[in-house]
Amino acid sequence: MARMKNPAMLVPAAMQPIQELAKAARSQDVDQELMDLVHLRVSQINSCSPCVDGGVKSLRKAGVSDERIGLVPAWRETPYYTDEERAALALAESVTRLADRTDAVPDDVWDAAADHFTEEQLASILLWVAVTNLFNRLNAPIRQTAGAW
Repeated sequence: MARMKNPAMLVPAAMQPIQELAKAARSQDVDQELMDLVHLRVSQINSCSPCVDGGVKSLRKAGVSDERIGLVPAWRETPYYTDEERAALALAESVTRLADRTDAVPDDVWDAAADHFTEEQLASILLWVAVTNLFNRLNAPIRQTAGAW
């Protein structure tokens, strides 16, 4: 059971801008399946059960295979992801784990992503990672229940 209602719902002026930011982050020409994989990975790192649940459901609804969904945490060691997806997942992990290293996003991670995406696409991915982290940081502390939305 959640400790309280979602903070964005309790601060009415917050919900619409958050939703608009999420929509804007997904508005660039970046494959939606890739964005869903990024959302799932970031949410797994942050242990946000409702976001993991939603990410899995979104990917399943899009027809993504169980292998691709289930092995997101092991994306480096499996053959199920493209080089483009690997670059986005590495960037998402680095951005989510900013404090884990002195160079928050190492040049090799950034350069790999920049090799696959335009600046506009990188901006979209970065915004989506930030929005996902925002969702995670609202849901995890209140112990929002998966499937309760």
